[in-house]
Amino acid sequence: MDKQRKMQDRKIISFIPDGEFYYNKALQAMQRDRFEDAHRYLKRATELSPNNSDILMQYGVLVMEEGRFEEAHELLMAAHTLAPSEEEIIFYLAEVHAHLGMLRDAKLYAEKYISLAPDGPFADESMEIIDFAEQEESFYEDDEMPDGEAYFLQEKARSLMESGKFKEAVELLESIIVDYPEFWAAYNNLALAYFYVGKTVQASELLHDILSNNKGNIHALCNLAVFYYYEKKEEDLASLLELLVKIKPYQFEHRYKLGATFALVGRHKEAYNWLRSLQKRGFQGDAGYYFWLAHCAYFSGHEEVAREAYATLVDMDPTKVGYEPWKDVQSDIQADSLEQDREFLLGKIQNTYRSERMFGFYLLGKSGHKQEIISHPSYIDVDKLTDVEQLFLMSGIDYDFMPEMAFNQSFLRALETTDLLYAKYRPLDKQASHLFQMWFTLCETALSRSFLFRNPAALAAAADYMFQSSRYSGVTKTAIAREFGISVPTLTKYVGELIEFLPQFDA
Repeated sequence: MDKQRKMQDRKIISFIPDGEFYYNKALQAMQRDRFEDAHRYLKRATELSPNNSDILMQYGVLVMEEGRFEEAHELLMAAHTLAPSEEEIIFYLAEVHAHLGMLRDAKLYAEKYISLAPDGPFADESMEIIDFAEQEESFYEDDEMPDGEAYFLQEKARSLMESGKFKEAVELLESIIVDYPEFWAAYNNLALAYFYVGKTVQASELLHDILSNNKGNIHALCNLAVFYYYEKKEEDLASLLELLVKIKPYQFEHRYKLGATFALVGRHKEAYNWLRSLQKRGFQGDAGYYFWLAHCAYFSGHEEVAREAYATLVDMDPTKVGYEPWKDVQSDIQADSLEQDREFLLGKIQNTYRSERMFGFYLLGKSGHKQEIISHPSYIDVDKLTDVEQLFLMSGIDYDFMPEMAFNQSFLRALETTDLLYAKYRPLDKQASHLFQMWFTLCETALSRSFLFRNPAALAAAADYMFQSSRYSGVTKTAIAREFGISVPTLTKYVGELIEFLPQFDA
């Protein structure tokens, strides 16, 4: 009995899955549309059989379909080294080089495939790659296009930047421009990398060097606009945007760059015109393209297009769920409401008066511009805000307050009062904004004097009555009190309390 069990154990232990085993498992998973399993199996297969060209090719193709073109390039090149005459590998090399923008190499591999398999299963696709490469090359002078290695290194640097490895990206890009002194795309990416690591002076100088040697370089002009935007150089930005508005590029890449730049700096109408025109011409963009299209479409009043674009984005990148520009924005907040007026919001949150900033921070929580403005590195310096300003800012970004603190209790009731006023006047127009300017002036003073805000409904009614009776005839306490569900004596009492917080002027 023991001998039989030992024989069974030996048989079980002797089975050690190899690369071929996982490769076959991956093929079965792909036939059943279980691509996550296929990815896992192929990754394991390449680890166990790193010299199997079929496994490397299949994994490279799967990775390429996921949009990870640099990784796919490395896998397919490794497969090609092992099997230099394999026709299928050569075709996929043509395809991945086309995706990477390495058009000369893409054309060479496609032509090689045609020479080896003129009637092969990928002959038509190879001819399409050749035609596309020839069309694109017609826009460049012979000395404008670096070889495939430069493009590949640049894409590698871009991937490093996207993963936050800016120091490594800087080193790689600096080496590229030494070897390719007129490869302007590498210069532009190096300028961005400098900017991200805080070397803003070097970044701007590099862009100006590009423009002095390659006048009208659209990427450099757009990058410079982005720098001005983040550095709040409003006059420089406005001047440069006047120039960018006049540019009418032919290439899709340049149109995309212009559209994304206009979207980032808040010129949504211009951004929408460029990005939407690309979509109408059959352009199939990346996740970034659909992100910017969704934003500029939403803020320029094209909500249906925005929602369709964001749905496409989520299909590409499920992590973007919850970052929609309309998230937490109610359906009655239209594009022409003050909540959606980006310049109005910026004017408030950057105002010299604290009460105006409090108003801006409160309204920011109701706006689709919330994510953009909060994430801007220089719009809001939280460390310089007073406690009250921080509380109004946090109220708009779903901060959990601590109601056991006395000040927070007063603030919560002040916030409830504000919400009651907002519920009546939303979405805000210019006239309603004057009410809120008055209210936040009162609120600032009341909080500074430790006012308890005991009855939010009565306080909201009092503020509304004070505002309306000062501007319109026929306003009665009875009507206002009924609207907020309080009595007239209660309204009168709280009007008297709020009057104490009006600004006092010397005679």
